[in-house]
This record gives sequence, structure tokens and C-alpha cells, in this order.
Amino acid sequence: MANVVVVGAQWGDEGKGKIVDWLSERADVIVRFQGGHNAGHTLVIDGVVYKLSLLPSGILREGKLGVIGNGVVLDPWALVDEIEKIAAQGVTVGTHNLIIAENTPLILPLHGELDRAREGSNAVARIGTTGRGIGPAYEDKVGRRVIRVADLADEPTLDARIERLLTHHNALRRGLGLPEVDGAALKAQLLAIAPRILPFAAPAWKVLNEARKAGKRILFEGAQGSLLDVDFGTYPFVTSSTTLAGSAASGSGMGPGAVGFVLGIVKAYTTRVGEGPFPCELHDETGEHLRTVGHERGTVTGRNRRCGWFDAVLVRQTCVLSGVRGIALTKMDVLDGMPELKICVAYDLDGQRLDYLPTAADQQARCTPIYETIEGWAGSTAGARSWADLPAQAVKYVRRIEELIQCPVALVSTSPEREDTILVTDPFAD
Repeated sequence: MANVVVVGAQWGDEGKGKIVDWLSERADVIVRFQGGHNAGHTLVIDGVVYKLSLLPSGILREGKLGVIGNGVVLDPWALVDEIEKIAAQGVTVGTHNLIIAENTPLILPLHGELDRAREGSNAVARIGTTGRGIGPAYEDKVGRRVIRVADLADEPTLDARIERLLTHHNALRRGLGLPEVDGAALKAQLLAIAPRILPFAAPAWKVLNEARKAGKRILFEGAQGSLLDVDFGTYPFVTSSTTLAGSAASGSGMGPGAVGFVLGIVKAYTTRVGEGPFPCELHDETGEHLRTVGHERGTVTGRNRRCGWFDAVLVRQTCVLSGVRGIALTKMDVLDGMPELKICVAYDLDGQRLDYLPTAADQQARCTPIYETIEGWAGSTAGARSWADLPAQAVKYVRRIEELIQCPVALVSTSPEREDTILVTDPFAD
């Protein structure tokens, strides 16, 4: 019985929330292991839309335990707001179904202010961040000055953490022309939110180890996408955490042996939010069609997503990097009715054919796609729940993708609704 890691295999927004929610019926514990509230998972259940950023997607199912792992950076105010919003939709979050790792770093207001000040500066090129303080919080984590959840329970420790943090940040803020942060006011903010957060605090690594020994099924939920990975993504237009499957172990406190089946979530075309290279981007009517039919606006930012054809080069690469053993193909229905489709099978870089995305930023920007054209289908895939429900040409499209990315399809999602899913291989049965 395998534990399952779910990662986005493109630039994010692949539909991880729905797939994690669907898989969570088979799981006992659902773990967020990286990222912050820059993640956005939209779930549609019986026609009701739920939008999550920090809470593990399995929180919507009864009897499941959600875990926010140490690899996440947590904005405590955003978490409380999210809990209150889904409570208004009838979903109760309490210590019975959510724990937060005690060593989880906190995102503070000063992190968001720094993030936005940098993005708004004309002195440096824009990265396209969400402005929510994710990057500055991770910087403080590796700089050994971040405040963690456990620190909220001990005032002397909190005082020391705040002093060390502000020694760094106030110097930065003076250079950016921002007012200095008052330590006493920051402490008051933290002590005010602490009672809303501390009841959830727990040694998550221990809880997860005990669950594993008891034979519980654990589902690890990634955020963002593999191409936004800080090491292997389109750097510097990336997020500040490791988005690959390997971080499920370090971001939760479990050893590598706890990671079983890796499921990559892949959209049937390609999208990207923010700045950075995008070889298959379409600036024509087809791109606008994908954006409109696919409702391609960011869950968190509300920004329009850039759209393009399916890029088999990139997905093959990210499947290798995360050790993906099967993919979940989402948003097939967006391609319904298109007379022909294109798949990127290689890149042209200054006359040289490449079967991978190079590391150098200038080379990434010069890569142009080499396409293969495939016939579209006239029928509808929307709501299909078996292969027999799919048009024959849609099945051919799926099979061709499998060949090009050298990885089998385990699931096909045919609408945002929870049950509109074709199961080919059950990752938990591995």
C-alpha cells in the first residue's frame, strides 16, 4: 500500500486541488509540504466552489487529518481567514482534523511589504511574485532568523527572535525607504494571533510516523508546479521552495522511504502565470480560446494565465525530476471541438534541435517549439467517467501524450466536479 505524492508537472494551476480531493477519499492523512498562501486550489463539489490556499484539500472530507508541514511558510492571519471562510460554507476545521508542524516558519506582515516593495521597484527586473511574502519568509528561514509556530508559546524566545529578525529587516527597509517595524507592535500582533494558531501546533513528524506505522495511507499535496522549482524551474522566474516530489520527505519530517507513488498533475494544454519564458505561448485567437473556455484566471491573484499548446518536452523533463510514475491529465474538456491540436515535441535553439529545456535563462528565452499536429475531436469529453465515454480521437491524444512524455496516464479529469474522473491506475494500490 503506497503513500502518494501529488505534484504539478507544469507551471502550476494544473488542477491539483481536485485530484488531491478525489484521492483523499482513499487516504487517511493529507499533508501540505511546501509553499504558502500563494498556492490556490479550487474545488467544485456538488456544484459548490471551495477555494483553499493553506488548508490541505482533504479538509473537505469527514474523518481525514490535514497536516501543514514544516516545509510550508505560514501566514497565520491568512490561515484564520481561510478557516472562517470555509466555516461559512459549512466546513468545520478544528484540532480533530488539522495540525500544524511546530517548526513551521511564519510569514509576517513585513514579509509581504518587502515582497511588494521589491516587485514595485524599477531597480530590478520583475519576477512576477504574488506579493504575499513567500520569498522573504523563506529567505529568513535559511538566514536563521525566522519566527516559527513554537516560538509563539514562549515570550522570551519570541523577544529574541523578533530582535534578530528586525536587526536585518529594518536595515533593509531603510534602504528601500520604508518605515522601520516597531518590535513591540509586532509582538503584540503575534501574541494576539497565537491563541488561534497554537491549539493546532504538534510534532507533525511524530504524528506522521505513528500514522505510517499504523498502516495509514498518507497523501502529500504539493503546491505550485515543477517548473517553478527554485533549483530546476525557469530561474529566476520561480517560487522560493522546492516544488518537486523529493521535498515531500523533508517538508513533512518523514524519510524518503515514506514517499511511494509520485503522481504528476498535467493540464491537457499549458498555462503560466507571471513573468518568464514560455516556449509554447500563443498570442492569437487559439490562446484566447483556451483562456476563455478554460477559465484561466489565477485562484489567488486573479491574473489572466498565459496559454499555449501542450509541451511534451517540459512534462517529460519534470516527470524525470520528480520520479513521476503516472500522470493525472486534467481539463481535457477545454479542447473539445477544436479541429486540430498541436503538441510540442522538441525545441529549436538557434538551429539546433533540443529534447530538453536548457538551464541558461538566455537560451530558454530563445527556444522555439517544434510542433506535431494531431486531429481534434468533435464530441464532448466533459463529464466522462470511463474510456468508453471519450471520443476515439481524444483517446488517441492521450495515448500520444503518454508516448511523448514516456509516462503512463493514471487518471483523466473531465470537469472540475469531484466525480468526473476516469481512473486508470489507483496510485494507492501500488
